Amino acid sequence: MSAQTQILMVMIGYMILIVIWGLYQGRKVKTDEDYAIAGRSLPGWAAALSERASGESSWALLGLPGAAYATGLMEIWTALGCVIGIITAWAALAWRLRDEAEKYQVSSFTEYIAKKHSELGKQIRVIGSLVIVFFFFFYVGAQFLGGGKTLFTIMKLDPRWGMLITAVFIVPYTIYGGFRSVVYTDVVQATLMIITLIVGPIAGILYIANRPDLYAQSIPAALTKAGPGFISLTGVAGGFGAGVVIVGGFAWFFGYLGGQPQLTMRFMAIRDARQVKLGRNIGIAWTVIAYIGALSIGWIGLAIFGPNGLADREYVMPAVMLELFPPAIAGILITGAIAAMLSTADSLLILSSSELSENIIGPLMKSKKQDPKTALKRSRIVTTLLAFIALGVAYVSPSKLIFMIVSYVWAGIGGTFSVVILLTLFWKRYHGKAVIVTIITGVAFTIIWSVTGMDAKVTSRLLTFFVAGAAAIISTYLLPKKTG
Repeated sequence: MSAQTQILMVMIGYMILIVIWGLYQGRKVKTDEDYAIAGRSLPGWAAALSERASGESSWALLGLPGAAYATGLMEIWTALGCVIGIITAWAALAWRLRDEAEKYQVSSFTEYIAKKHSELGKQIRVIGSLVIVFFFFFYVGAQFLGGGKTLFTIMKLDPRWGMLITAVFIVPYTIYGGFRSVVYTDVVQATLMIITLIVGPIAGILYIANRPDLYAQSIPAALTKAGPGFISLTGVAGGFGAGVVIVGGFAWFFGYLGGQPQLTMRFMAIRDARQVKLGRNIGIAWTVIAYIGALSIGWIGLAIFGPNGLADREYVMPAVMLELFPPAIAGILITGAIAAMLSTADSLLILSSSELSENIIGPLMKSKKQDPKTALKRSRIVTTLLAFIALGVAYVSPSKLIFMIVSYVWAGIGGTFSVVILLTLFWKRYHGKAVIVTIITGVAFTIIWSVTGMDAKVTSRLLTFFVAGAAAIISTYLLPKKTG
């Protein structure tokens, strides 16, 4: 049996098990609240593993190792920004958001902001939800594209079939079980991801140390041999350019401060304060280990293949696994990359569905009496429609357009809504009119800054947070709070 066939069989077996597990968890969903936020009854360990799997996408297993392979030590700044952001979110925000979700009895991200600023709650629901749904819509499409690319890279499968296969595996359990199914399938996928990020580096370090025929026999030797840019924390940049490199990498920090709805919902869904502490400990430990492992895999790839040994740098993780392990074991570990994309795609899909169903369609149907089963049916229909449209967009839209829009998400959504969440939690004077100004300003600035090419000079991941923050503070003081 060929190596390719063994890997394919492992992947198919894993996907089938995930679908079965997701559908099983969906049996416990009885109400619309169960579907949207798991009844706010998640144990901390499940919320933490789900939050980490959703937060990393294919970044931890393809993107970050690929960047480390291509740039060397410079990528440490990106990892540092992400890790500190995640630690801050779990330590300072998770318990507050859980308590707020319980206090206001909310089932979606925007619903919390709207209820907190109830004087303009309807407007905030509509504006916030439409912005999130629009951008996340393309984000889901990007995950389908990523699945197609990964299957093409590994299996030489037509990317269009790869996209369809990715959708076929995640859509059924997401439609059926909603947030609950998504969370518990994420638990399995986070476990596989962390195994890959632990086992891979350990085996890799031992492997390169005993292979004198490779490009280098250790990570330091590989970085040094690859050139001065690889061994420097700022690449070849110096002076102001070095500062731009550091700030650009570290700027990922700002998107984690409550501004990523798919992650914040995990905090809101935790059962109680004790479970938040458990989740915090697991989430932080997972993050530190995972980021060290992801960087290490990239640098091990450099030692094995050299700086010019791979045509596509994002193939470094699968290439390293195939170099280190027999095909069947490599297939299990490589499936971690697929798992990462599935975790993000299903999370974004159910988040978009909940925003649309709870904050736009639901309020329009308030005049009609709806029992819990009717509301649940509505949510499932909305999820189905969004899944089909997102897949269609991935098929017909140029991949450059989709990834351009996705590039706005971390800054436009993350930076903007981080400001909204932080001020909503910590500044009593902040009000509904200022929330709307913050959202519009942050998203508009990100798009304009990126379209004009200025993002290449100073990243919008940094500037959007401060521009949206300035707009929030100024509008809070200048605009009178609506009463009545």
